[in-house]
Amino acid sequence: MDYLARARSVIEIELDALRRMAARLDGRLAEAVTVLKKTVENRGKIVVIGVGKSGNICHKIAATFNSTGATAVVLDSQNALHGDLGLLSDGDAVLAFSYSGETRELMGLLPFIKRFDVTLIALTGNPDSSLARSSTLTLDTSVEREACPLNLAPTSSSTAMLVMGDVLAMLLLEARGFTEEDFARYHPGGSLGRALLTRVSDMMRAEALLPTVDEQANVFAALDAMNHARAGACLILREDGGLAGIFTHGDFARCFRNDPLLGEKNVALLMTRRPITVQADALAVEALKTIGENRIDDIVVLDASGKPVGLVDTQDLARLKLV
Repeated sequence: MDYLARARSVIEIELDALRRMAARLDGRLAEAVTVLKKTVENRGKIVVIGVGKSGNICHKIAATFNSTGATAVVLDSQNALHGDLGLLSDGDAVLAFSYSGETRELMGLLPFIKRFDVTLIALTGNPDSSLARSSTLTLDTSVEREACPLNLAPTSSSTAMLVMGDVLAMLLLEARGFTEEDFARYHPGGSLGRALLTRVSDMMRAEALLPTVDEQANVFAALDAMNHARAGACLILREDGGLAGIFTHGDFARCFRNDPLLGEKNVALLMTRRPITVQADALAVEALKTIGENRIDDIVVLDASGKPVGLVDTQDLARLKLV
C-alpha cells in the first residue's frame, strides 16, 4: 500500500465532505446562533447530547463553548434517565448530535427532554429522521461517504459534526462580542493565559534596565549601554527624549566585518530609524504577534504620548514563559 497516497485520499474525502456541508448552509444556521446567543444572555446553558462517536464530539464542543464563555454541559444519554436530567432547566438550548437521527438511546430520551421549555437543535446527517422531526431546528451534517475504505467507520461524518459544532461556537463568540480579555479570564494557566493577562508594561525593560544613548553617542557607548543592561539592543534618543532609532548587536556584527574601527563612529549613522513599536498598555500577546510577524528580536515600547519607555527582548518572553 502507498500509505502517503492513501493518507492524502482520506484527507481529501473529508475535505470534500466539509466543502459540501459549507455549500448547504442556510438561514437555519443563523437561527441556531440566535437561539444560543439568547440562551446565554438569559443565563441559560447549552446542553449537548450524543451517543458513541457523537458523544465523544459532544465533550469537545462543550469544552469549546465553555472556554469561550458560553456555559455548556454534556448530558449522558444513559444516565439522564436515572437522575442526570437534573442538568436540564427551562430556558436551556439542547444540541443533539446523531448522524442517523435514529439513535435508540437518544430517541428514548427525547420525550422527557421535551417536557422542559427548551429549544432542541439537531445536528444530523439525516434531515428526515425522527430526531430532525422532533427538533426546532436541524443542521444538516450529511456526507456522501466515509473516509473509511469500508464506508463504515464514522470518519467524514464525525468530522462534519465536529466542524459544525465549532462553527456554532465561533459564530456565537463573535455574536456576543467576546474579546481577547474575555478569553484570558477563562485561560489563566499556561503560556497562552500569561500572554493574554500580561501587559507589555509588566514585562518590558524600563528605567535602569533600559539601554539608551543620545544621537551624538558613538557605537562604543551604545554597546556599553547594552552590556550594562544585558540587552541585545539600545534605544537612540533625540534631545527632547523622543525616539530617533534603535541599534542592535546584530547591526554591530554585520557592520563590524567591513569596518574594524566601527566603534568610534556615530551610532545614529548605523541605527534603524522608525523601528517597530508597541504601546505599553497593550497585551503581551500583541507584542508576541508583532515580534513574530516582523521576525525581530527586540521591540520598542512607547507610552500614550509616543515617548519610548521600554524595550521587550525575546529573551524576556522565554524568561517569563510566554513562548
